[in-house]
Amino acid sequence: MMKDNHTTVTEFLLMGFQNLHSFHIPLFLLLIFLYSVTVTGNLLIIMLVSVNQQLKCPMYFFLSHLSLCDILISSNVGPNTLQVILTGRCPISALGCLIQLYFFGASALIECCLLTVMSYDRYLAICNPLRYPSIMNVKLPYYLAIWCWTAGFALSFITEVLVFELEFCGPNIIDHFFCDLAPLLELSCSDTSLVEIQVSINVILIVISQLVIVVATYICIFSSIFRISTSTGRQKTFSTCSSHLAVVSIYYGTLITLYMAPSRGYSLELNKALSLLNTVLTPLFNPIIYSLRNKDIRKAIIKFLMGISSVKLKG
Repeated sequence: MMKDNHTTVTEFLLMGFQNLHSFHIPLFLLLIFLYSVTVTGNLLIIMLVSVNQQLKCPMYFFLSHLSLCDILISSNVGPNTLQVILTGRCPISALGCLIQLYFFGASALIECCLLTVMSYDRYLAICNPLRYPSIMNVKLPYYLAIWCWTAGFALSFITEVLVFELEFCGPNIIDHFFCDLAPLLELSCSDTSLVEIQVSINVILIVISQLVIVVATYICIFSSIFRISTSTGRQKTFSTCSSHLAVVSIYYGTLITLYMAPSRGYSLELNKALSLLNTVLTPLFNPIIYSLRNKDIRKAIIKFLMGISSVKLKG
């Protein structure tokens, strides 16, 4: 960002939602409640998977990584969002903006990869149950998780380097509640085509390709489920992947609507509302969906709460 012969922008101003009027306090209280529940719920899932022996399997191992990724998304965007809503604006340094952009891009790519890995796990469990223990052995889940985090951070780092080379000469006002890539590129006074090409490659390599893999695995899964002779067997088998399917539908639904919708008639306020849904509500849905639809998680939560109650009674 440091270029000669230009007035270099060293700070950006996030404007967020400018038409809230008297609703900014209720929205602030709502978001701080949702943020607290999101972090608490995802931390609870990580803790339960770590200590509960019934959850020691690849599916819940990947779920704990998904929860960690959701905490990263919420903690990266949440504080700025709350300040923007409460005060109407939020100054952020150029370096802080780039750091936020980096972790936002990385967490989005990591979540796409984790959802794909989880769909592959369900595909093996349902379509190849006899080979599942040998394929999804002790080491493979760790390798897959490392690949997800490495791919997300590495590809986002490439984008970050390209953005760092751009010139920002002013203005410095970002009409958003966090440093998203699109409004940031609009402020650049240099050619952004290389960044846009690299981001398009990321979208093709990760978002679209991973979505294709998820769809393909679920076609195979549904084909196997429909071949089960009894309705009870079909329902029991489908229940093992219904939570993941719901999370995939919500995540990719908001992502596709946000970044792939036609630009005609697509207002900035709608873009910010969808971004709020993607960064605040989607990370909250994951622990809620798995808590409501997955009996193993429900049992682990009940056992955990009962253990806390018994300790309090003894104390």
